[in-house]
Amino acid sequence: MKRFVFGFISVFMSMVAMAQGDAADSVMNHARGNRLSIGGYGEVCFSRNYFSDHVSRYSQPEEHKNDPSHGRFDIPHAVIYLGYDFGKGWSFGTEIEFEHGGTGIAYEKEDEEGGEWEQETEKSGEVELEQFWLQKTFGRWGNLRVGHIVVPVGLNNAHHEPLNFFTVYRPEGENTIMPSTWHQTGISFFGRYGDFRYEAQFLAGLNADHFTNTGWIHKGNKSPLEFDVANKYGAALRIDNYSVPGLRIGLSGYYGHSIGNTYPNDASGAGATYKGKIAIGSIDFTYHAHNWIVRGQADYGYLGDAEQLKYMYNRLNSKSPYKHSAFVSGNAYAIGIEAGYDIFSQIESMRKDGQKFYVFGRYEAYNPYASDTKGVSYAYTAVKRFAVGVNYYPIRQIAIKGEYSKRLLKNLYNDEPSINLGVAYVGLFR
Repeated sequence: MKRFVFGFISVFMSMVAMAQGDAADSVMNHARGNRLSIGGYGEVCFSRNYFSDHVSRYSQPEEHKNDPSHGRFDIPHAVIYLGYDFGKGWSFGTEIEFEHGGTGIAYEKEDEEGGEWEQETEKSGEVELEQFWLQKTFGRWGNLRVGHIVVPVGLNNAHHEPLNFFTVYRPEGENTIMPSTWHQTGISFFGRYGDFRYEAQFLAGLNADHFTNTGWIHKGNKSPLEFDVANKYGAALRIDNYSVPGLRIGLSGYYGHSIGNTYPNDASGAGATYKGKIAIGSIDFTYHAHNWIVRGQADYGYLGDAEQLKYMYNRLNSKSPYKHSAFVSGNAYAIGIEAGYDIFSQIESMRKDGQKFYVFGRYEAYNPYASDTKGVSYAYTAVKRFAVGVNYYPIRQIAIKGEYSKRLLKNLYNDEPSINLGVAYVGLFR
């Protein structure tokens, strides 16, 4: 038993390190051997949700019990990678992401604003510059990267490409409480030594005016301006170990201040009195061996001065882009695990042809409003969710996904079942 536990922990440790490399360095990892590399990933999804999409389904659940189901097609992400090796240790990488099919002005029904329709144009619209950096490599042990970079906190940010999770959409818990994919401008130092990969980052701070009761800090890295405000700063750290083949485990965390990281800088206002400290800790793993893939993560976050956010000037000003009237929680958490077995591994012809067919299950629990602020509660934010389904890989770079999922909410609300279908790819074109 001892030997099994030690072996399991060891494999667990090795796989997370490999995942972090794959995600944060996706351009350069795919580009090995070429000076110029072009690649990308994308996903097309269909969902049929067997529950109400009315804005009052949580505030008046009894009135929307029998509302009809609703469906939607979506292109969550279509991404183009571009990388270039200049030589002498200098390289460049960029990742351009088209979210939900394009760019422009969109209308959204804001649940947090009582269902008010809003015309929304965010910075970059629906086109995101997710990575844009210049890198100097000194050796395997050390690389310095400056620019717009992925913040590798949690499993989802370290594995955001669609073949790195079984579900049709990105895992819901981490995607709810943290930015996803979390990318910011800053400086990163990373490298490998022995069985460890390590990375430390210095970044522009998050903006507390974007925090919400249903998403915690999820929108905190966004900016409605032509630049990212950097009155306050943050730091991220990740350490991965991959000593045992087939398994990896990683520890990651973030610390920074968020109140006062706004424009214009009110030096004598709330930013001078309150800090809005953010501290996040995460442990995650992936096991990939013996025809199994198992992934899991646990994240816990703390936000200081949470009770003050509702009253910040930018959130009260109806003309500002930060119209959030709800309280924000001082704590949030997300826990999840998924496991899949390759059925085709037992069929010789399929195995030889490189085809894979995973049958999987996933369970997660998360809450972006895990602690009541000033005695105010939002019971619908505590979610448990399970999903069962299949992933078929006709070739290594393409997955066809299908799943049945269900959110398990508190008794006064309806559970939220859905059927999701998707096609995804990750590939290097050159």
